[in-house]
Amino acid sequence: MKYLIAGLGNIGKEYEKTRHNAGFEILDTFAKASNIAFITKRYGDIAEVKYKGRTFILLKPSTYMNLSGNAVNYWLQAEHIPQDKLLVVLDDLALPSGTVRIKGKGSDGGHNGLKHINQILGNSNYARLRFGIGNDFPQGYQMEYVLAKWTKTEYESLIPHFETAVETVKSFALAGIEKTMNTYNRKN
Repeated sequence: MKYLIAGLGNIGKEYEKTRHNAGFEILDTFAKASNIAFITKRYGDIAEVKYKGRTFILLKPSTYMNLSGNAVNYWLQAEHIPQDKLLVVLDDLALPSGTVRIKGKGSDGGHNGLKHINQILGNSNYARLRFGIGNDFPQGYQMEYVLAKWTKTEYESLIPHFETAVETVKSFALAGIEKTMNTYNRKN
């Protein structure tokens, strides 16, 4: 069985290790632990991980956050993956830093990457893993906060949380969304 795991973020050196690139960080953690490298292809960087009879197509879109739907839709079609085997991994301001939450479907919650995916797919019936980045910023400075880089200390403290997110992704494919929600949404 194939699964498309789309980690949202922005390409380019200036966006590396920023809060908004949590999706990229989680996919990088998955690929590194699997000793797999990403290859640049159409609409993004792709890595294929085989694990316990499942194939994970890891996608880091090169379309920038606000046009993520183009890459997600293209790779769903190219790999012949049904939408119920799609998991979108993204940052979330509403969750405390390092918190992992998985849901089977839902609103875009004001996230432009999800908004575009919903628009392109024509619905919001796909799983998403939200990674908390906290909201420790003064009113009116949301954009600066999400695009700011984590400090070295913050980043190092998040590594175990990235690893938990990877385990959540694996569980999504192996155990299904309901069991994964029951297991991982309680851990944080």
